[in-house]
Amino acid sequence: MNKSIRKAAVIGSGIMGSGIAAHLANVGISCLLLDMVPKDLTEEEVKKGYTIEHPAVRNRLATGAIAKLHKSTPSPLYDDVFSKRITPGNLSDHLERISEVDWVIEVVVENLQVKKDLLSKVERYWKPGTIVSSNTSGISIEEMVADCSEPFQQCFLGTHFFNPPRYMKLLEIIPGTKTDPAIVQQMKLFGEKTLGKGVVVAKDTPNFIANRIGTYGLLITLQEMLNNGFSVEEVDAVTGPAMGRPKSATFRTLDMVGLDTFVHVADNVYANITSETEKAAFAAPDALTNMVSRGWFGEKSGQGFYLKKKGANGSEIWSLDLSSMEYHPQKKVTSGSLEAARIAKGARAKTKALIATGDRYSELAWNILKQVFLYSAEKVGEIANSIHEIDEAMKWGFNWELGPFETWDALGLVRSVERMEKEGLHVPSWVKDWIAAGNQSFYQKKEGTLYYVSEQNYKQVEQPPEIIRLSSLKEQNKIVKGNDGACLIDLGDGVACLEFHSPNNAIGADILMMIQQSMEEVRNNFEGMIIANQGRHFCVGANIMLLLMEAQDEEWDEIDGIIRLFQNTMYKVKRFEKPVVAAPHRMTLGGGVEACMPADQVIAGAETYYGLVEVGVGLIPAGGGCKELAMRASQRVGHSEADIQPYINHIFETVGMAKVSTSGHDAQKLGYLRSTDRIIANQDHLIYEAKQAVLRMSKAGYEPIPEEKIRVSGSEGKAVLQLGAIGMRESGYISDHDLLIAKKLAHVLAGGDIPAGTLVSEQYMLDLEREAFLSLCGELKTQQRMQHMLTKGKALRN
Repeated sequence: MNKSIRKAAVIGSGIMGSGIAAHLANVGISCLLLDMVPKDLTEEEVKKGYTIEHPAVRNRLATGAIAKLHKSTPSPLYDDVFSKRITPGNLSDHLERISEVDWVIEVVVENLQVKKDLLSKVERYWKPGTIVSSNTSGISIEEMVADCSEPFQQCFLGTHFFNPPRYMKLLEIIPGTKTDPAIVQQMKLFGEKTLGKGVVVAKDTPNFIANRIGTYGLLITLQEMLNNGFSVEEVDAVTGPAMGRPKSATFRTLDMVGLDTFVHVADNVYANITSETEKAAFAAPDALTNMVSRGWFGEKSGQGFYLKKKGANGSEIWSLDLSSMEYHPQKKVTSGSLEAARIAKGARAKTKALIATGDRYSELAWNILKQVFLYSAEKVGEIANSIHEIDEAMKWGFNWELGPFETWDALGLVRSVERMEKEGLHVPSWVKDWIAAGNQSFYQKKEGTLYYVSEQNYKQVEQPPEIIRLSSLKEQNKIVKGNDGACLIDLGDGVACLEFHSPNNAIGADILMMIQQSMEEVRNNFEGMIIANQGRHFCVGANIMLLLMEAQDEEWDEIDGIIRLFQNTMYKVKRFEKPVVAAPHRMTLGGGVEACMPADQVIAGAETYYGLVEVGVGLIPAGGGCKELAMRASQRVGHSEADIQPYINHIFETVGMAKVSTSGHDAQKLGYLRSTDRIIANQDHLIYEAKQAVLRMSKAGYEPIPEEKIRVSGSEGKAVLQLGAIGMRESGYISDHDLLIAKKLAHVLAGGDIPAGTLVSEQYMLDLEREAFLSLCGELKTQQRMQHMLTKGKALRN
């Protein structure tokens, strides 16, 4: 068995194959991408004089797939340059090269015979011990390799990625009866640590876990709609966030997946199960097959359950009336149950409120959920070993906030089972036995540890050491101190975590005060500190609403005071005598970036969208962001005679255009993250890795960063920056107010009106930041931009 995976071969360069190859490249794995040799030449190849024997022709499918990676939105790559880690090839000329790799992944068409034929060819060149897997979404793993040797079968398993592979967290691992358990464990750890996935081990049954439950739930929803006369938009209003599901709900999800693909997945279950009752549930309704026959596949064909139309006020989304098969403008859906769910906080409370109201939408939600609950309960042991694996698969694969058993608990297990039985439904005996034994829920928490029902006993959820849950630590009374905006949590081993928990984790005075108080606590009682949280996003920036109110009231001293507090706090973090590591994830904007910049190291999630975006609300960064970037430019050239201007130009463009990174790696390219900062694929491991970084620095004998001077480009550099901005205004790319902001930003980044090459203090740069920020707060157009962001959620170009 291979001890590590450094090279891989992906066979099949379609959307999934190329996407998997891209994600392997993302995490540093060299990848061979193979596909068939084309049968015919393209017109362009004929013009070039190529024959079918030319390498460019023979590798065309894989080469073209790699080229498409750069055009896909969202990008399958963390950084476009990573595509160089993928080598194109073809099955006729290069299949023998699989003997050089550690993992071979088959990603060809979902046809059992095609897969069997391919795997028999793969075995001819296979090196014993090399892992081979199929990315099938539901074909039997056992049947695929039934004709292969036993040593090959021992190294073969299913590895079902969800699309798109970079962004979807779920990876289902499906062992066959002869798969070596050590390989299953190796691939599980590899999937979690290297690929950053949430891994569940599924049984070799049709469509495995997530697609089995998810497809059933979607079909049940469609049946409820057809039987009870609900519209497309009514169903989506109920089955979206109100039920703890994504905004795409039911029918937008189907349009995104593709109706033809969905019917194929449903048909796969239908063809491979024996229960007539279950078959009936997986039979695609006539309305769905009618849409597919018309070529209405969803987004890829331009229409499905929804259709985008151009109206008098721009693009409009129309929905399909299944009774007439005609589209009509969407109608707003409101009700007491939907409003109750909207107001409730958290998926558990929302779903409970939705069901409790008792109107027709409550009934729709209950009729869908009860059937999903019962089906999931029936399949425990058949498709997965535990309820926990089913719940995790649905959360990671379908982006549900709660799995079916977690949702069932939220509604009240005992109460809901009583209602099901009154309605004449069959509840699996193991559920009734569990309740009869005096249990009130499938899950239970004790002292921060989670347990779930397994064989009529509570079993502890296995948690790898790399996963640290702040919520569990808080339940164990590990909060050292806190206020409304943040708290300090004891992580153990002498490391504390400063967690933001304000609305949207926006930075205000409460968070800044807690940072200062936390440093005092860490100074006396800890080895170091990390700045991290496990909210949906790390931090959306500073509290704009408070800032706007102060500006409208002309409370300039108040604004000056909060900016000074922000700057002083970040300065103290940078000069702190204990190591500080920041661990941002997902949206990390404005002040969120400035809260990370003073840290000794930033350990960011790969999916970190990082940027100083203050110009979007008519301001410039003033929490030390401009100063830190100017300092990095100064450090690049040192005290030599090298020209600092190119680095300042890059910073000016990045901040002036409010660029936000598309990944952690892109944040390094933009200059927001340093080369010494690290990127972690698995967001769940961030706090653990940050903690280890603090301990390493402490053990090595940490010394605080000394004060240093910043070399600036001065008045000459300022003129260069402003000239560029004036050119953009004259070309119509920016407005007069954009130009004003750009001039203020240029003044700060260049160090003001002083000679080029002057060395200035950090405080000097902070003062420039604050002065520019205050002056912009007084501008009416800036206040209008802040107001627009608060009310519309997007930037105003005035």
